[in-house]
Amino acid sequence: MPLRLQMLGTGSAFAKKYYNNNAILYAEDYTLLIDCGITAPLSLHQLDKSLDEIDGILITHIHGDHVGGLEEFAFRMKFIWGRKPVLYIADKLVHPLWEHTLKGGLTQEGIASLEDAFEVKVLSEGTAHHLSPGLSVELIQTPHIPGKDSYSLYINGEIFYSADMIFQRDLLTRLVEERNCRKILHEVQLQGPGQVHTELKQLLSLPAEIRRIILLMHYGDEMENFIGQTEEMEFLRQHQIYTL
Repeated sequence: MPLRLQMLGTGSAFAKKYYNNNAILYAEDYTLLIDCGITAPLSLHQLDKSLDEIDGILITHIHGDHVGGLEEFAFRMKFIWGRKPVLYIADKLVHPLWEHTLKGGLTQEGIASLEDAFEVKVLSEGTAHHLSPGLSVELIQTPHIPGKDSYSLYINGEIFYSADMIFQRDLLTRLVEERNCRKILHEVQLQGPGQVHTELKQLLSLPAEIRRIILLMHYGDEMENFIGQTEEMEFLRQHQIYTL
């Protein structure tokens, strides 16, 4: 059965119309949440999707639009369903996620560490980790904020999910030409200098054969003004289900 993708949100960190750029991957009977930002619980509620239907959460980096919903997720799973959610996380993110993001809100009797709140599954970079029979994920460290670790994902050896990253032409070219990448889900900054994100003009500079396999996400509220200005690339839409 092919992978299916449903975006809980497609917006940039400051977008208001399109929610945080978080996604659900459906792989046969397995459901993976990619990032759990501030708006993720609301979006799941709007889809009438219960939190206990999520088999695992994978986070790409530590910003509020990617991890801001984890506190609510953990508490609701604990007090409603009596179990810990499965959390897939890069080894370099374990300490900062707890110490710098979740500790203040989650700490209480019975919760004194990330492992007390989640069933933590630590992932190493550069290895294809098999999360379920139909789903493997490889972490690729990519630049975003200087001094902060951030990761893109290579899914099932053929789908690239950028998360947040500065433009990496060589990486995209190598994935397509050497690693059989056939679909790229890429963030885009539509206006202004892309100091920590990828600008639209940078993606437009790619060859047409690469642009044809790109779907755009993590855009601003001005997205509608750019329809027809992205060449072969199309915008992902919130809550729609895409067969990958």
